[in-house]
Amino acid sequence: MTKILITSALPYVNGVKHLGNLVGSLLPADVHARFRRQIGCDVLFICATDEHGTPAELGAIEAGQDVRAFCDAQHAVQAAIYRRFGLSFDHFGRTSAPHNHALTQHFYRRLDAAGFIEERTSRRVWSPVDRRFLPDRFVLGTCPHCGDRSARGDQCDHCGTLLDPPELIEPRSALSGDRALEIRDSRHLFLRQSQLVEKIGAWIDSRGGWPPLRGVDREELAQCGLARSLRHARPRLGHYRAARGF
Repeated sequence: MTKILITSALPYVNGVKHLGNLVGSLLPADVHARFRRQIGCDVLFICATDEHGTPAELGAIEAGQDVRAFCDAQHAVQAAIYRRFGLSFDHFGRTSAPHNHALTQHFYRRLDAAGFIEERTSRRVWSPVDRRFLPDRFVLGTCPHCGDRSARGDQCDHCGTLLDPPELIEPRSALSGDRALEIRDSRHLFLRQSQLVEKIGAWIDSRGGWPPLRGVDREELAQCGLARSLRHARPRLGHYRAARGF
């Protein structure tokens, strides 16, 4: 019996998802899981609410709750919705669960032992009023490309351009509105994905029936580790959070 693991994109915990989220990621995975079960495969279909990162913190601030209470409530809402839609998850969990922390630590330690984790100093936005570094989504301002005044530090939703916080015109804190923002050095952990390009490329090329991996994808894989830090990885806290680049 063939063992099949199926996952779908994890829905952010901040707010009820719309039908586009369901159709775009959850439903196709569910259809494939049902098909695999029907042809006799041993299927494990898992998903979870993504409770790490700035969306959860911003959602909690807007709701006037602490992050834990907000995530508890929103996970229950989303899990109930997916049950009513009849999605056939074998397990619908949470990224904040202890077993997920343990699994993330396992992968982090394996990567670190293999030399794929590197600490670097990068320039980040600091708010004197908030007394903290601001993640990219916590910085708002005017898009330098289209002039939209509601752009975030990671992207302008109006024109779709990907941004870095220092690029914004008249940036301000999404938490306090502080405009006296500073650029300071901050230490972060990076995944050295450039070291994996050839090995991953060779593995993909060896898979029969797959479309060829475009050259631009290989280049993006090589550079991704330079642009996306494991911003929340802190050994002294006892667990590691996996960012998009992990």
